[in-house]
Amino acid sequence: MEKKMNNLSLNSRSWNAFFIEDVAEILSGRDIYERERLDGLIPYITATANNNGIGYFVANSNETLESNCLSVNRNGSVGYCFYHPYKALYGNDTRKLRPKKNNKYVSLFISLCITKQREKYGYGYKMGTGRLKRQRILLPIDENNNPDWQFMEDYMKAKEQQILKPTIEKICKHLIINEITGGVIYLMPIGKHFISQKYSRKYSEGNGLKRPITQREELHTYRQPLSTMVWMDLLETKAA
Repeated sequence: MEKKMNNLSLNSRSWNAFFIEDVAEILSGRDIYERERLDGLIPYITATANNNGIGYFVANSNETLESNCLSVNRNGSVGYCFYHPYKALYGNDTRKLRPKKNNKYVSLFISLCITKQREKYGYGYKMGTGRLKRQRILLPIDENNNPDWQFMEDYMKAKEQQILKPTIEKICKHLIINEITGGVIYLMPIGKHFISQKYSRKYSEGNGLKRPITQREELHTYRQPLSTMVWMDLLETKAA
């Protein structure tokens, strides 16, 4: 994996500046005010830097509902960009970007490049639609000076595997061990960690009766894979 990442070095690539409107269609969001919100399961994207931009889960619906889009905060935590593979609604404090290259890994790469620009924005200098359209980001290019979509995809896939591999190996190791020793194993997401729990059948005796019971045993705690925002700080992604 390390050798593969070396072959995908960012420093080995040629880069060029592109307007965001050259790589994505930019659309306005639509506010769902507090009094209008219905509790549900649809992510509602707001101008937060946390939880991948998800502010609420609602049962509302409007014309912004779409999957495989990026969101960019134009207010609040200005400049943060997130990728949403799931269907989501977008508030008006964000802009919804529909990438012209519809690919998960390319979208993740672009989101990192956009977020790298966030420091130039703030309360008095917001990222409106006009500024967003003419915002430049640096992208790796191919021999024809076009964005090198394949390199972006390969790079993000390799980075994903590099980050996930240690966690997957640890989980598989403990699953195999516990399969041998008996019991049923569950991975329970708790905050930023996974809790490995083992459920075994036991028996209790009371009043002369033998009753089956389930005993839970907490085994190990695993950190979840790094989020996209942590990737951003690890990568050497260049910005205009």
